[in-house]
Amino acid sequence: MTALKPLGQAVLFAIIGFLIGGGLSAALVEAAGRDEMKEPVIAGGYLFALIGWLFGIGVWGSWVREWFGASVKPFEAHGWKRYFGFSTDHKVIGVQYGATMVVILLLAGALAMLMRVELADAESNLLSNTDYNTVMGLHGIMMIAVAVAALMGGFANYVMPLMIGADDVAFPRLNALSYWIVPPVAVLLIITPLFGGFDTGWTAYPPLASQGATGNLLFLMAFTTFGLSSILGGLNFIATIITMRAPGMTWSRMPVFVWAVFAASLISLTATQFVAYALLMVIFERVFGMHFFDGTIGGDAILFEHVFWFYSHPAVYVMILPAFGIELEILSHFARKPVFAYKWVVRAFFSIVALSFVVWAHHLFTSGMSGELHGPFMVLTELISIPTGVVFLAAIGTIWRGRLWLKTPMLFAMGVIANFLIGGLTGLYLADVVTDLNFQDTYFVVAHFHYTIVGGEIFAMMAAIYYWYPKITGRMYNETLGRIHFIGMFALYNITFIPMFIVGAEGMNRRVASYPAEFENLNMFITVAALLLGVAFLPFVYNMVNSWIRGQRAGDNPWGARTLEWQTSSPPPEENFETPPVVLEDPYGYGDPEAQHFEFPPDSGHAPEPVGGDD
Repeated sequence: MTALKPLGQAVLFAIIGFLIGGGLSAALVEAAGRDEMKEPVIAGGYLFALIGWLFGIGVWGSWVREWFGASVKPFEAHGWKRYFGFSTDHKVIGVQYGATMVVILLLAGALAMLMRVELADAESNLLSNTDYNTVMGLHGIMMIAVAVAALMGGFANYVMPLMIGADDVAFPRLNALSYWIVPPVAVLLIITPLFGGFDTGWTAYPPLASQGATGNLLFLMAFTTFGLSSILGGLNFIATIITMRAPGMTWSRMPVFVWAVFAASLISLTATQFVAYALLMVIFERVFGMHFFDGTIGGDAILFEHVFWFYSHPAVYVMILPAFGIELEILSHFARKPVFAYKWVVRAFFSIVALSFVVWAHHLFTSGMSGELHGPFMVLTELISIPTGVVFLAAIGTIWRGRLWLKTPMLFAMGVIANFLIGGLTGLYLADVVTDLNFQDTYFVVAHFHYTIVGGEIFAMMAAIYYWYPKITGRMYNETLGRIHFIGMFALYNITFIPMFIVGAEGMNRRVASYPAEFENLNMFITVAALLLGVAFLPFVYNMVNSWIRGQRAGDNPWGARTLEWQTSSPPPEENFETPPVVLEDPYGYGDPEAQHFEFPPDSGHAPEPVGGDD
């Protein structure tokens, strides 16, 4: 079997599926006597194309055949070829997610640079209004996808089973399915400009999303499909953490990153279903002529906003909770100190989960929502800052008087602290009704959101890449290039986004290509800084690719860390551990020479590399 045969087969099956689904849809539309044919055919064709794609990539041979009593034909490949098929190894799937999301991150960054070039002067010169809105929407949804899937799909997939001493996730084939749902999403988004683009932004508010170009339908289907992947991933991680922990791995001995993944998975499994309902209602308006949000016949557009944000605000914590977990893991290991207030951090994670479901309506303060709801939602929104502050203080307490080892992962983890402080403090202005009325739909919101997600989650993603790179690749990256990347990214990121608070406070609206000339000088400054920020990623790309090919061999535990993923080879074998470990206590026993997180049974013959002292 050649490396790309599964992909070619999947594409062929997708084309066949589209023809079948499109043909059936056309017949049904004709039978119903409706005039509109195009979008029902596209929607029906896509549904069957998605099924064909999944069957062709390996779902049929590895899974469905046994439903009919036939023997399965699992995907078998070695080396780089295993990344191009329906592999059920959680480590392969983690790399597939991670590599895909890094590519999407860079593409979304390129779209952001295109937007900033358009915004360099006050008049719209480079892009039409529709094209600008399409670029903005593509940038937004791609970055949301990266923020949701890079840590949960990538690092949670690769590292979490290792950290709890498991040999895989609870449902390996479901895990592979959740990844291979993602490529069709990327295809739909990329081809939206060919179908007129979409001018709704990533929020897809009706009635705008219920009409207009067919590109809007493609975006809605892509968003819905990606939500299905998130739901399946959340279910799998919850089952894995509950049922597959190593002997002795009690709840109180779990690494803090595992707790973060567990908390985020609860949101993924539950809240994502609501945005799927909202998006399906808009799709049904376009395809079947329904009227959920048409106010002229009894519908209500505000209903969509309520359902949409009931998911989309908790989704912020799907992004940031794993980032908190990564931040605290790295700070502990590189400060050679236990995670400060570990139990309070875990309590804070689940307080955030609970409160995240009852704060959604602060996004609707200016949307015509009943004024009686303003006060309660303002209080609840500000209340969630308490557990978030606990996590922030735990990070400070972890590094306080620690023996800091300022390697690249540690630098990015400390960058998360600095950036998220700004994001958290500015969020208070948007939680308060009076100030939100002035800042809503301005660049103040853009700056705050980027400080929360990019400054928090994406910086944590970079910390995770550098931290686990030796484990995943078996090679060390170039530390000098890593530090250059951090310095450039951290400095230029802040130089780019702090001025956005200024223009936002002065009233510059977001999501439009033209703006008052009085903001032109500051926008030119932001554009130059943003372009340089894009250039700052070049050392990262070169470092990652070059080091994977010819980097120095990494030992099994180059950081001297105590968690279980570092107690096996780099990269790990297929079953993760030659002998399952037995956990004795928590993994943060730095400063105690008698501390021991785990042991391998004496008769296993497994002799792990020493984890090092406290230096």
